[in-house]
Amino acid sequence: MRKIAILGAGESGLGAALLAKREGFAVWVSDSGQISSQRKESLKQADILFEEGGHNEAEILSSDWIIKSPGIPHSAPLVKKAMEQGIPVIDELEFAFRFSKGKVIAITGTNGKTTTTLLTYHLMKEAGMDVGLAGNVGKSWAAQLVEGDHAWWVLEVSSFQIDGMVVFQPEIALLTNITPDHLDRYEYQLDKYILSKMSLFKQMNARQKAIFYKEDPYSQRGYSQKPCKASPYWISLIEPQEKGGYTAGETLEIRISEKQASIPVDLLPIQGKHNLLNALFAGTAALLAGVTEEQLKSGFPTFKNAPHRMEQVRVLNGVRYINDSKGTNVESTYYALGSYSDPMIWIAGGVDKGNDYTTLLPLVEKGKVKTLICLGKDNSKLKKAFSEAIETIVETEDIREAVTWAQEQAQEGEVVLLSPACASFDLFRNYEDRGEQFRAAVLALKEKENA
Repeated sequence: MRKIAILGAGESGLGAALLAKREGFAVWVSDSGQISSQRKESLKQADILFEEGGHNEAEILSSDWIIKSPGIPHSAPLVKKAMEQGIPVIDELEFAFRFSKGKVIAITGTNGKTTTTLLTYHLMKEAGMDVGLAGNVGKSWAAQLVEGDHAWWVLEVSSFQIDGMVVFQPEIALLTNITPDHLDRYEYQLDKYILSKMSLFKQMNARQKAIFYKEDPYSQRGYSQKPCKASPYWISLIEPQEKGGYTAGETLEIRISEKQASIPVDLLPIQGKHNLLNALFAGTAALLAGVTEEQLKSGFPTFKNAPHRMEQVRVLNGVRYINDSKGTNVESTYYALGSYSDPMIWIAGGVDKGNDYTTLLPLVEKGKVKTLICLGKDNSKLKKAFSEAIETIVETEDIREAVTWAQEQAQEGEVVLLSPACASFDLFRNYEDRGEQFRAAVLALKEKENA
């Protein structure tokens, strides 16, 4: 019997274990931390052996395959040792792909991939197509395949997951953009990160479709460094595209070889330049998958975006409180800051991933950002970057205190924006935890007296 070792018992690890068990593998799940009681119960019910609090190296290295959590780098000693011994080390999405007959739309990019993934899925689902949602959003793909397959799957894919792919072959693949992010994982070399993103297209053939952002220089660099065989489609905010999409002021114009669509911008429930791009990407992918122009016009208005992405929590005393906890890099925060013309109190900070904050300076100067509240354990780089551009900079490790200070500073007509530009792991479990704590703190605020 073939044996699989699974490193990490999170959502993807548990899903991979259940699928591997169904497919007749002997399965060993190993987690260096503690496995949640709910997941342990799921493993026991499936009669899957597991360990927690460390790795039994001999057990793991006796496997035919290893499926690792995307959060474990290939540079981890145990992973390196396995690869040196010729044991294939793959990702849950790579494993699941081998057991699905559905066509895949895979979406990656530094920014916009979650919104684009959810919107693409929504447009196809509303059009009546047999489609599933997985990857970095929703439930584990492998776990869903245990229950059943779909004709199409829309997957959000990170660079970490791409690094574990071997035969993974999307029918349609999207690269929304590339900006410097996760450079700590790529030896602080941007080109390595770019090539990781471009590896999503490596198994695609000329009949399949790849969609890129025309005005993104790093996507252009990646395309020239590592060309893909898939037929290219381009998204632009500047000029019409023979194959792809662009915005013509009041409409989104999408053209593919067989058909085209013209979508009024006022049908979109999501606003801002970045969401025009997301809508163009999603609309182009959906049109390629078989959705019609009329179905796009029906689907766009009913879309609701994911929590923690430019989410208005409430308006209190005329002040808008915006939760953009998913803004974990500079580019995301650039879009968030640029979405408002009103003065604001900006809450930022966390785990710096090699960030260059200089691109944000034009958006915070001239008094637009009245106060920067640094929310993190080490705020030195953030404070230094904005010390001359923002008059008032304070710091805290308590999100409730940050929200209270923000209310004290904000006046009617202004914005309190949580857009950290950093990862969350110094003070929070993840960006969702950070966003939920921000939302709770905002909802707990009381109206100012004499407001």
